[in-house]
Amino acid sequence: MLHRTLLASLLVSSAMTLAIATPAAANSKSDRAREAIAAAEAKIHTAETIGAGTDAPRDTAQARAALASAKEDFASGHKDPAIQEAIQASALADTAIGISQQHKDNAVASAREDQRATVDAARDQVAAAQGQAVSAQGQAAAAQQQAVTSQQQAAEANARADNAQQSAAASAAEASAARSAAELAAAQTPPAPTVETTVTTHQPASGYHYTRTKVKVKRHTTTHVTPAHSAEVTTTTKVTPQ
Repeated sequence: MLHRTLLASLLVSSAMTLAIATPAAANSKSDRAREAIAAAEAKIHTAETIGAGTDAPRDTAQARAALASAKEDFASGHKDPAIQEAIQASALADTAIGISQQHKDNAVASAREDQRATVDAARDQVAAAQGQAVSAQGQAAAAQQQAVTSQQQAAEANARADNAQQSAAASAAEASAARSAAELAAAQTPPAPTVETTVTTHQPASGYHYTRTKVKVKRHTTTHVTPAHSAEVTTTTKVTPQ
């Protein structure tokens, strides 16, 4: 919108300047001076509206001074100097407008460049954040897998510990039973052996003989005594351990 207004103002001013520069029989010098002064005043107003007083302060001030001189000469009846001064004021206003517009174009280009740089930086930051997120997801997956492996290893270790504990308990029970059996065997007195004694007496004259068997549990050696008479006595001892 501002560009259109400026272009329209410049076209109008240029047309007015050309009309003034071209002699016309229908217009007097007074009319030409008024038109030149009006055109210069319109351009200066446009320049000041778009900020030329800040962007091009010297050109704007010179244009305002030339316009003032043109008005003063026109009021004094000096038509030709008033026209030339009005034309000079318009040219200075055009210069100020051009400088101001160039500043604005540069500012817009700089703002766009900054915007592109900001967008690029934001895009880079987003890409970096996405990369960090992917890396974090990978680390989380690795940690989860490691946790699963640790749990499996812990379960296997617990199973081995349980088996070892059961084996130790069984070994302790067997050892306890063995000790109990040893203590019981040590506490019991071994049974005495069974001694079977057979005594056979034979009388040669009568041919009579008899046998006597006696079973007795003894812990000492048995002594056999043979009678002095002529009878033949045979003693047999049999020891049977228990």
